[in-house]
Amino acid sequence: MSKIEVRNVYKIFGSHPSRWLDAARSGMSKEELLSKSGHTLGLRDISLSIEEGSIFVIMGLSGSGKSTLIRHFNRLIEPSAGQILVDGEDVLSLGKTALERFRQQKMSMVFQRFGLFPHRSVIENAAYGLRVQGTGKRERRERAQHWLEQVGLAGFENQYPHQLSGGMQQRVGLARALATDAEILLMDEAFSALDPLIRREMQDQLLQLQAQLDKTIVFITHDLDEALRLGNRIAILKDGELIQEGTPEDILLSPANDYVQAFLQDVNRGKVLNATHACAEPSLTLTMRTRPAHAVERMAALNFKYAAVLDGKRLSGILTREAGERAMRDGARDVARYVEDMASVPATAGLDEVLGRMLRSTEPLAVTGENEEFLGLLSRSKVVELVTPALEQSDEEHDAAGAVENHAA
Repeated sequence: MSKIEVRNVYKIFGSHPSRWLDAARSGMSKEELLSKSGHTLGLRDISLSIEEGSIFVIMGLSGSGKSTLIRHFNRLIEPSAGQILVDGEDVLSLGKTALERFRQQKMSMVFQRFGLFPHRSVIENAAYGLRVQGTGKRERRERAQHWLEQVGLAGFENQYPHQLSGGMQQRVGLARALATDAEILLMDEAFSALDPLIRREMQDQLLQLQAQLDKTIVFITHDLDEALRLGNRIAILKDGELIQEGTPEDILLSPANDYVQAFLQDVNRGKVLNATHACAEPSLTLTMRTRPAHAVERMAALNFKYAAVLDGKRLSGILTREAGERAMRDGARDVARYVEDMASVPATAGLDEVLGRMLRSTEPLAVTGENEEFLGLLSRSKVVELVTPALEQSDEEHDAAGAVENHAA
């Protein structure tokens, strides 16, 4: 279910944006618009659907329009054209009083530079949004205290912002946003001012909190590693236009153009992609009750050396073609006694971990989900292809990929 719908939004900065809207719609470039009119194209025909309970990342370089876009959601910036719907309600139709209520109750914002009041204590800063809402002093203090504890700041309630590190100040900002119990969090470059180690800790903190709270989070960043780590979906902007939108895997495996590909050059794909992305196709599964002749016939038809054997949905092991032929000679009614143990990796294992397993052993590997549910057989050549898409594979990688690939020569 969509929480936020962005429909055909345009933003032109200048004294008479409506006069130049048709030019922007007809495709006039940002540079030409500026030179002819003195107006700046902020956004061009942006449409997005943000699912409830997801972390939606909007990314791009400086000047791409990402911060401009997020400020449309709570009407800190008014669009030149288009619609912003939140829970089906057109935000642009809200009057002054309704808009104030919407900002106080529906959305909270976490800023890059923390936005704390230097003359207020930590707990007063954390409670500020509740104060604006009109919450009583006792309740807002209790709620602020709760969220300070959740973000790891118990004991710092009476400190002042200048007494805290940058990471701790950002935690106060996050506690303040969470304390209002808003359904949507807008996070504009919230972690970009932090040192890399602190930034990683804040990403972990956000993911842990999201697992508990299931908020709708719109997260702005210029860092693709951060986007890939946090986002359920990612939108990439360039010069005010939407270049590509999709899951992290969509963007990593199928970049829309050279601009997106340039972002991907230094990404550690092994940490983003997991074992499920490297399952072999086609796959063949048998059951413990499969007749030996049928098992051998199916493996021979696909030119497979082995097949996974299941007990219900769970992986029981592996049947080699040789073992199936032996079962036929023995006159066995099914393959159950001829199934051998098979190593497996969890679906969540990153490809860097999988590649390490591959290089240590030439045994076939299954990919399993919860309760050992079988998801597929690992394709060694596909692992290498995904981890090193733009590089020539080393001889060692070729050997690892081809050693026991299921497709027999």
